[in-house]
Amino acid sequence: MLWTVPPVPRQHVFDAYWRFAAERQRIYLGRLTGKPAPWTKDPILSTYKFCNAYRASDRVSQYLIREIIYSGHTVDPEDLLLRIVLFRLFSKPETWELLEAGTQVSLKSLREGQLAEILDAEARRGRKLYTGAFILCATRAYGHQRKHQNHLALLEEMMAPGGLGQSVARASSIGELYEALRCYPLIGPFMAYQLAIDINYSELCDFDESEAVVAGPGALRGIAKCFSDCDGWDPERVILWMTERQDQEFERLGIEFPGLFGRPLQAIDIQNLFCEVDKYSRVAFPELKSNRSRIKSRFVAQASLPAPFFPPKWGLDPAAALRRPEAALSLPSASDQLTLSPEVACQ
Repeated sequence: MLWTVPPVPRQHVFDAYWRFAAERQRIYLGRLTGKPAPWTKDPILSTYKFCNAYRASDRVSQYLIREIIYSGHTVDPEDLLLRIVLFRLFSKPETWELLEAGTQVSLKSLREGQLAEILDAEARRGRKLYTGAFILCATRAYGHQRKHQNHLALLEEMMAPGGLGQSVARASSIGELYEALRCYPLIGPFMAYQLAIDINYSELCDFDESEAVVAGPGALRGIAKCFSDCDGWDPERVILWMTERQDQEFERLGIEFPGLFGRPLQAIDIQNLFCEVDKYSRVAFPELKSNRSRIKSRFVAQASLPAPFFPPKWGLDPAAALRRPEAALSLPSASDQLTLSPEVACQ
């Protein structure tokens, strides 16, 4: 893709973006191989919780890919589409497990009201059904009092004949799939994009993840911190520019980026990393103000991670790579470390 005059980086933050991406991925790979803590010398990454560099390797996405999309159970395409969308609306494995314990999650159980009965009962008990990761539209678009009831009504509309299933079949790109999802009530731009990425993990479609992107609120803050002037570029254009430049930037900084078993960062990952660098900057570069001033979640060291599972169509082989950790998972050199003054690190 040809670019005009690029945006103007705020160099120290822009460089920290790439160092953060590499260091966060090294932490993930170190935990996968069972390396003992600490997995990094960076005081901020050691103290606070951050998402992985790759969206598909995060806990909730791994649950979706492994337990729902590629669970090994035979599910017809219509039910699979319903299951993917339903899971992402809640983005909470515990809610999914409640549903699965009570019934088979399918179009039939949706239409017969079994899913509604389970969720209604849990809501009456005061159970939290949704994750806090996404800001979901809470309007009563379908006339119901509770958010989950409106979302179930939304699913019925989506799964009607000629609805979302037909749109998925007709789409020729992730951008077209996004546009189809964006047409539904309660689905804002960022959720439509997240759903498009989730559906694209499955065998229902196979689109280039970096063909289109949508910037979420955190990414917008991250972009504003990484660049002093975007020269009129919209956030999506900035993200796609970064996606194409990743090899050049890692080389410029002398960073050996470990990647995801041969897979480079996709636009969705670059978008997510802007959000994470916004969080990181609240401690590393507190002079860069936004509407968020602190990182809420602290990192708690746990045991090694389970073996990852990714869409088979990606052709990744984590098991083979993890058998030779000395080649793929070398510890970062001192030059690759994010450097902070003691005063900043302790804030």
